[in-house]
Amino acid sequence: MLITHPKLTDLLQQAYSAEKAAAFAYQGHAGSLRSIEEKAPVRQIELDEWNHREAVLKIMKQYEIPVSKRYELQYHIIGKTISGSCYVIGWFMPYYFAGRLESGNVCEYFRMMHYFHELNIYEHDQVLYEMGIKEKEHEVHFLEQVKGSRLLPFFEKFFNWGKASSFNDVDLEKKYSVEESKNYCKKQ
Repeated sequence: MLITHPKLTDLLQQAYSAEKAAAFAYQGHAGSLRSIEEKAPVRQIELDEWNHREAVLKIMKQYEIPVSKRYELQYHIIGKTISGSCYVIGWFMPYYFAGRLESGNVCEYFRMMHYFHELNIYEHDQVLYEMGIKEKEHEVHFLEQVKGSRLLPFFEKFFNWGKASSFNDVDLEKKYSVEESKNYCKKQ
C-alpha cells in the first residue's frame, strides 16, 4: 500500500539510516570502555538500535518506501566517524552526546505515530511507542553515567541537554499508555 505523506516518508527513511549510525557509534563507544560492566549496557543499546532499524524497515516495506541511498551513505559515514572518535575523546563526551542524541530520537517515533494518525493508520502505534520509550530509556541511562561529572553544567549550557533539559516530554515515571501517547512530542 502506497502512502502519500512526504514528512512521514522522509522521517522513516532518516530513522532507518540513523539507527545504523547510532549502532556503529555504540560499537566504538563500547569498544573504548575498559570494564565489562561498562560495555554491557552500551552493547545492549547497540542491539536495540539494530532492532529499531529492522522494525522501521518492516514498516517502510509495507508502504513501499525505498531506503534512501543518500541517508544511508551520510549516516554510515557519521556513525563510523563517531565510532572511531570514541577511542580518542575520553569517557565523558561519548556518554554525553549519546544521551543528547537519544533525547532527540524519542520524539522521532512519536512524530511518526502522529503522521500515521493523520492518515488514519493506527496499526503501528504499539511498535512506535515501544521504540520511543526505549530511546527514552537510553537517554536516561547515558545521563546517569555523566550526571556527577563537573563537565556536565558546561556542556548542558552550550548543548541544551542534561539534568535540567531534554528534547522530549516523556517521563518514564509517569508514562502515558499507548492510546494516550498521542500527547507526547506535540511541540516538537
